Amino acid sequence: MTTIDKKTRRQTALLRQLEQARYLSLEDVARHFDVTTQTARRDVLELEHLGKVRRLHGGVTLAQPIDPTVLRARRVENAEAKTRIGEAVASGIANGSALFIDTGTTCEAVAHALLRHEGLRIVTYSLRVATLLAEGTNFTVAVPGGFVRPVDAGVFRAETPEFISRFKFDHAVISVSGIDSAGDIGDDDHAEVAAVQAAMRQAERIILAVDASKFGRRALVKLAHLSDVDEIIADSPPAAPFDRLLAEAGTVLTVAD
Repeated sequence: MTTIDKKTRRQTALLRQLEQARYLSLEDVARHFDVTTQTARRDVLELEHLGKVRRLHGGVTLAQPIDPTVLRARRVENAEAKTRIGEAVASGIANGSALFIDTGTTCEAVAHALLRHEGLRIVTYSLRVATLLAEGTNFTVAVPGGFVRPVDAGVFRAETPEFISRFKFDHAVISVSGIDSAGDIGDDDHAEVAAVQAAMRQAERIILAVDASKFGRRALVKLAHLSDVDEIIADSPPAAPFDRLLAEAGTVLTVAD
């Protein structure tokens, strides 16, 4: 077998591993395939160039971990509820504010509701959010460079968290895949979690915008705890045990009417 064949088989196997693990460090890759760290890094760089993976914090994750059919369903699922959530978030944001806005369909609804505002300064890694906010407004909109994830137009590269950490925000508007019964909030994408955590560290106020279906759903990667969030804006109040968890965490719950 030629060296090229070995490399191709190794890279194919690496993609299969990432489908299961979602994230691997370079040391994990080198150890699993019995190669040097330098060889592991070259494999990752080649796969990143092909748009199949992206580097993140000394490791690698899939470039497109979200199933496209799932995201298409999210765009129509609870659409009316997400519109109400977006309006409720926007009502608490003053003109001229500095914002971080997460990616996802709920945050796209928030962006749409913000179009009536003036002079907002916004950082986002969602091209959908950025495009919506940049058209017909006087907003300042900043996005990181990197690879665009086709399924939801999220922009990522290894330096995305560092880019976000250069800014200071009045509000960080985030959304998540789930909030479990331990009060942990999380997402299914390691890269998104790293980017959002960078924004949360730079924000005066953190707003979690979620529809009620996210309560009781466990996500793959922990982002934070309910106590790290200042306000949750949802379409309906959650059932037990989340009423108790919110009270213990001191997190304000706003139900979007």
